[in-house]
Amino acid sequence: MTNKYPFSDINLARRLERTEARGNAGFVEARVKAFPDRDACWIDVAGTYAMFDGVGSPMTQTFGLGVFQPVTAADLDSIEKFFQERGADVFHEVSPLADPTTFEQLNERGYRPIEFSSVMYRPIDPEFRLEVARNEKVEVRKIEPTEQKTWTQTASNGWREFAEVADLMAEIGEVTTQSNAICFVAELYNNPIATGALIIADDIGLLAGASTVPEARRQGAQLALLEERLRYAASQGCTIAMMCTAPGSGSQRNAERHGFRIAYTRTKWQLPLA
Repeated sequence: MTNKYPFSDINLARRLERTEARGNAGFVEARVKAFPDRDACWIDVAGTYAMFDGVGSPMTQTFGLGVFQPVTAADLDSIEKFFQERGADVFHEVSPLADPTTFEQLNERGYRPIEFSSVMYRPIDPEFRLEVARNEKVEVRKIEPTEQKTWTQTASNGWREFAEVADLMAEIGEVTTQSNAICFVAELYNNPIATGALIIADDIGLLAGASTVPEARRQGAQLALLEERLRYAASQGCTIAMMCTAPGSGSQRNAERHGFRIAYTRTKWQLPLA
């Protein structure tokens, strides 16, 4: 029997935000090893993780601002200096459950909202199963250390209709396989067709890295990856699974079909580089 859904309050927000922050911090640490010339690094300011993964990287931003404690002017000064000294715009992903003074200060400093994301969650336990039939021909497993290149190529291939995105995903995939993420591959007749990743922090499992090669779509690969990652997370002691989607997107709709609920909708704020 799956556990009940915990109430979406500040305590849950702290657990979810910390999980994603730790996942991204792990990615940045892996970037240092894979691409030392990028000068990637991260800092913790009053519970807020600020990460620099290079100018223009989607990882260059903060998580948890105002969630763990009220953010002060001095805190924001330190965070802004961290990014601006490295030539990057300042971005914050902010939960609506953050301390109200957070938003007052962002407005006073000239930040503007530029993006929204749905933070979704559902309870899991060792007996977890999706309530839909899977394509039994699709097999899912964790990759071996020697398969990092195959995982990266498969993940990138899933975006090949968009050349620039595919190149970016190839680089992100290379770092992901060396980070704290657990990488899974879906195979059809022993051929890799889709990828997924799982990041575990305490008792939360964060799902990421979903990609399916174009010619193998609509064959249940992502459904199989979803179930196997959730089962694996539960086997490792996780009680909650989470993912982030664009509001109203197909990804959000699919997640809701499989028991995920919206915990809250985050706002991404930007302070343009002066």
